Amino acid sequence: MARYTGPVCRICRRRGDKLYLKGERCYSPKCAFERRPNPPGPRPARRRKVSDRGLQLREKQRARASYGVLERQFVRYYKEAVRRPGVSGINLVTILESRLDNAVYRAGFADSRAQARQLVRHGLVSLNGRKTDIPSAQLRDGDVVGYTARGERSERHKVAREMIASKTPPPWLVVDGAAMTARVAGPLEVVPGETHRFNENVVIEYYSR
Repeated sequence: MARYTGPVCRICRRRGDKLYLKGERCYSPKCAFERRPNPPGPRPARRRKVSDRGLQLREKQRARASYGVLERQFVRYYKEAVRRPGVSGINLVTILESRLDNAVYRAGFADSRAQARQLVRHGLVSLNGRKTDIPSAQLRDGDVVGYTARGERSERHKVAREMIASKTPPPWLVVDGAAMTARVAGPLEVVPGETHRFNENVVIEYYSR
C-alpha cells in the first residue's frame, strides 16, 4: 500500500476526530475539521450501524494516521509488542513513541510528525552526533537527538529555535533550547489520553482475531 499524499485534513474528517496532523494549523480557526466536521464525500441517505469489527478498524486506522505508519510496518510493531513482556497495548504505544520522527516532533523541532519525518529524510537530523535519515529508528535511554551541520543552516532550525520555548516536551525528553538537542531521559511513560489519541487495547484486539 502506497503512502497517502492527499489532503491530511480529510483523514481527520473521515475518522471523526481531530488528529492534529498539520501542527499549529489544527489549533487555529483555519482547521478544516472545525469548519467541516462531517466526513468527506456525499452524505449517506441513512446512518448505518457500525459493527464491533468496524469500530476496531477505525481505531487502528486512527493510530496509523496519527503516526504516519504504513500497514505492513504497523503489523510488525504489533508483533513486536506482543513478543515483548508486559502489556501488549502499552508496548505498542512505546514502540510508536520511540520512533525518531516522533521524538523530533515531541521535542518541538517540527510542527507535525509529517514535517518531522521530512526533516529526518532530508538528512537534517542527527542521532548521537551522526546523521540519521531513517524516521523509524528506535530511540533508547540516553540517546541524543539534534540537528546536523546542514540542518543548523536550514530555515526550519531558525523557526524552531524561536518557537521551542513555547513547546512542552514529554517527561521522557529533556530539551536543551540553547544547543537545540533533545535527550531521552529514562523510560517512556504511557499516559492514556495524553501520550496518544487512540485506544491501544482496541488495536490489539483488532489484530488478535
